[in-house]
Amino acid sequence: MSSKQSAVPAGPGSAGPGTHSQAAIVAQHLRKTVRDASGELVVLDDVSLDLAPGASLAIVGPSGSGKSTLLGLLAGLDLPSSGKVWIDGVDLFALDEDRRAALRAARLGFVFQNFQLIEHVDALHNVSLALDIAGRAGDSLQAARDMLARVGLAGREQRKPGVLSGGEQQRVALARAFVTRPGLLLADEPTGNLDAATGARIIDLLFALQRQQGTTLVLVTHDPQLAARCDAVLELQSGRVVRHGPRESVLP
Repeated sequence: MSSKQSAVPAGPGSAGPGTHSQAAIVAQHLRKTVRDASGELVVLDDVSLDLAPGASLAIVGPSGSGKSTLLGLLAGLDLPSSGKVWIDGVDLFALDEDRRAALRAARLGFVFQNFQLIEHVDALHNVSLALDIAGRAGDSLQAARDMLARVGLAGREQRKPGVLSGGEQQRVALARAFVTRPGLLLADEPTGNLDAATGARIIDLLFALQRQQGTTLVLVTHDPQLAARCDAVLELQSGRVVRHGPRESVLP
């Protein structure tokens, strides 16, 4: 399957510009280059995908293949050298930086390998801050408290990240990501800093919340077992798509 085909089609003709509203996320012909002392380096080369609402996609490949760069482009955290991304039918790179940030706050959730929690703020306020940024401050503390209970952290709301275990910190990060009920969640190696047993529990929780909320999920992972839980898999090597399709057709 080529990089221009959909892993989980958003609908008939989903690759066409007129049907972007049918897909949760569409990327077309993404290319990213950087310059160094030796000249121009191609980080991503002609990567395209689209994903239906509620579906999940694993981005896999060796270190340096462009996985995190692709995730950053899909989030609008970085700008491509060429190519386009649509989120819920919105042309991401037609927006200025402030409007892209507003779209991220309202529609996207993020989970990172190193948790990205605010160290001097307790778990409750780490989670409620996502609602504040999304402009939903009125119910933020109760909603954050409820979400922390859903991830198994009832009674730990007042604890700061430094006194929580790695697994507990990632549970806080999951609560923060899902509390706004994002349409799209982007996860970068969500179990990379956890032991196998803790990572397995975090992944069970991640997919349970994803199913409950109907969230579209794109995650970067080195873990083939984690990739196998996604609906579709996109494999990168040296910035190019080498395999892309339903998990059964991509994974051994």
